[in-house]
Amino acid sequence: MGNGRKIGHISGIDPGAEFHRRVQVKRANLHRDTVRGISWLADEADGSDVADAIVLHGGYEDDEDRWTWVRYTGASPDVDKYKENGVPKLRRSQSWEYRDNAALKRSFERGHPIRVIRGWNGEARYSPIDCYRYDGLYRITHIRMALAKSPAPDGTPIEVCQFDLERLPEELQEATTFERQIHNLLEMQEGLPRGDSNAIESGSDGESEEEADEAAPVEEKFPEKRSTTVQRLVRDAAVPRNVKALYDGACQVCGLRLVGPNGKVYSEGAHIQPLGEPHRGPDVEPNVLCLCPNCHVRLDIGAIVIEDDWSINVRVGAAVGEVHAKLAMHRMHKVHVDYIRYHRKHWQGDSGGSVK
Repeated sequence: MGNGRKIGHISGIDPGAEFHRRVQVKRANLHRDTVRGISWLADEADGSDVADAIVLHGGYEDDEDRWTWVRYTGASPDVDKYKENGVPKLRRSQSWEYRDNAALKRSFERGHPIRVIRGWNGEARYSPIDCYRYDGLYRITHIRMALAKSPAPDGTPIEVCQFDLERLPEELQEATTFERQIHNLLEMQEGLPRGDSNAIESGSDGESEEEADEAAPVEEKFPEKRSTTVQRLVRDAAVPRNVKALYDGACQVCGLRLVGPNGKVYSEGAHIQPLGEPHRGPDVEPNVLCLCPNCHVRLDIGAIVIEDDWSINVRVGAAVGEVHAKLAMHRMHKVHVDYIRYHRKHWQGDSGGSVK
């Protein structure tokens, strides 16, 4: 495939990995370009162009991002593009013959997975903080020519090449380093007598603060069911780490900043809409708060909920004055209202608006 890029996983780079700018995305072999949205390379089968990655970052108004499902608009030559009030528009219809679109179409026909990279200027519910984030592999499920929302400047209808993509199940996403360690421990455990498994289960000392945020509780036992495919037991620590860094470890709810004897600050990255079933919240910055351990628990059990105006509603378990009147918000941290509405509806049946 050349240049270290290939179809599918790039060794050593797992979903959740973040990069400051596009040049770093390119150097990591996730994408061929520092500007364009569609990346392509030569297929080993016959040398024809096939797409290997796309970037979601301030795209066309016909794009739609729902995290596990994406509707993506194809590419056009620069001469066919312009902006109106900052929104990308087209002067003429797109074509399947254009190299980028042809490559993405060919990947659909051949069943190649596509790496999806999100930038900070994408869908507000899922965008990272001032960087680009690799969000794993997706498969193209459908392609079509569709009528664009906006016509050409002269009023002529515009047709666009449209691609629907669906995120692959978690077990098919690349395992993180910590998950690989779990996998190795599980395989070791299979070779041990049944009574010796506790020796492995207790070996959780020495993990970093970031790993501790998302790791399973110490008392949780390894599942009895064995599988050669490791389920995603933990998430990449980049997302909670980024949020915590914005607040220098100060709790967004009560303001407490815990500092240990070693001078290190301790805080926790709390997901507003929980990860996993049945909630299926995404592991993205707009869904994460920087909290102290107490407020993390309060959030998780519904003792506090957040209103649409960011005021904190203490439902139980906290005296007046223990928490801020409103959630502390850094200007770069765009907590999305959909997640607080989901959390509020889950605990008190009040969405305050539509929950998507």
